[in-house]
Amino acid sequence: MNGCDGRGRDAYRVLRDWLGSVPPQLLEHRREEAELFFRKVGITFSVYGNAEAEERLIPFDIIPRILSGREWSHLARGLEQRVKALNLFLKDIYGARDILRAGIVPPELVFRNPYYRPQMNGLSLRNGVYVQVAGIDVVRVDDQDFYVLEDNLRTPSGVSYMLENREVMMRLFPDLMAMQRIRPIENYVDELLGTLKSVAPEASSTVPTVVLLTPGSLNSAYYEHSFLADRMGVELVEGRDLFVRDEVVYMRTTEGPKRVDVIYSRIDDDFLDPLVFRPDSALGVPGLIAAYRAGNVAIANAPGTGVADDKAIYSYVPEIIRFYMGEEPILKNVPTWRCREKEALAYVIDHLHELVVKQVNGSGGYGMIVGPHATEEAREQFRHLVRANPDNYIAQPTLALSTSPVFTESGLAPRHVDLRPFVLTGRDGVRLVPGGLTRVALTPGSLVVNSSQGGGTKDTWVLSE
Repeated sequence: MNGCDGRGRDAYRVLRDWLGSVPPQLLEHRREEAELFFRKVGITFSVYGNAEAEERLIPFDIIPRILSGREWSHLARGLEQRVKALNLFLKDIYGARDILRAGIVPPELVFRNPYYRPQMNGLSLRNGVYVQVAGIDVVRVDDQDFYVLEDNLRTPSGVSYMLENREVMMRLFPDLMAMQRIRPIENYVDELLGTLKSVAPEASSTVPTVVLLTPGSLNSAYYEHSFLADRMGVELVEGRDLFVRDEVVYMRTTEGPKRVDVIYSRIDDDFLDPLVFRPDSALGVPGLIAAYRAGNVAIANAPGTGVADDKAIYSYVPEIIRFYMGEEPILKNVPTWRCREKEALAYVIDHLHELVVKQVNGSGGYGMIVGPHATEEAREQFRHLVRANPDNYIAQPTLALSTSPVFTESGLAPRHVDLRPFVLTGRDGVRLVPGGLTRVALTPGSLVVNSSQGGGTKDTWVLSE
């Protein structure tokens, strides 16, 4: 809000003046109202392996994060470029594999990847779209440039919290919001439904039938699944609600079987079809992949997209953009050491106290260590893990992530944040709503913003120019 020079960011001018004019008691009262709203609506996040709090509220901070229209325009162009390139990469590795033959990406990073799906080889998807919904984690560094921290392409979550955060802010601060021209995000659900319908098989009806496939109520993101299905006006289904006959997917209804054209899957690939992937899966639909390969149903996101959000592949995305787009990346990658490379491994082992080291396939803030904040004992244990399996780790510098103000018991205080914009790709191109989910590390000095690690969220305002 204040900028590195202390003169203040223009985008925060109205908010800064408003905060200086209201008593802290008002903010505390609004914070309590927000918590009551989330409890009433039932916005929860399940935490696996936590006996004390199987379901909890994600902490919500009432001070919005604000981006100028110019900042968002730059971000949006970079996000569109990146997601287009990742879709081209997926189409290529399951097809001609030009990038592998060109030596840009090592073949073993694809073929040994746990998310690589041979069943997708040679399958021509309509319009070449593998990733209909992407969540790209972005951070600002040194108060200036935006860097991509991570690409989430399998089942990116958090959009329901983005929408609910905006709704509660409109309830609590209508006067403050009326002082500024804040770009709307409420149309995200319509954009999502339009994207899903656009990738329906050609043989589908005039109005394609879309369903959202969930693992069930015990899944950590089940609230979001039910929220999105309800807002889109589509059926929320589990695997047992669907069946396949003659390579066509049907949904069981009280009026009899109904053909399904598009499945928005929130299930990991391994559990989609017990005839193809894990035979012990009770969550999927037997025969689903056969129907998919026959072109009778669309699955969003496509099976096998996890290859492209692997943290080792992440380090090659700038080269991927240059190879397919013939352009320089608009958004930068965080500098990355690939521990699979001998020189990089030696550097990481010697400089672990300076670096963030992550598992290639880790997520949710797990399987990683923030070297400067870890004990020497923890660092030594991680050195052993990295030496034992270097292919499984990458390392990055501990960046000077930007901070955003949060409301605490002692007043406003800075906390580190990231931003997850949601990028939709359909037959008619790429769509973005202006904003995203801002995640905030509520512990002073912490760089871990994940909700499963105690992080919170806040509303993200993008101003019109």
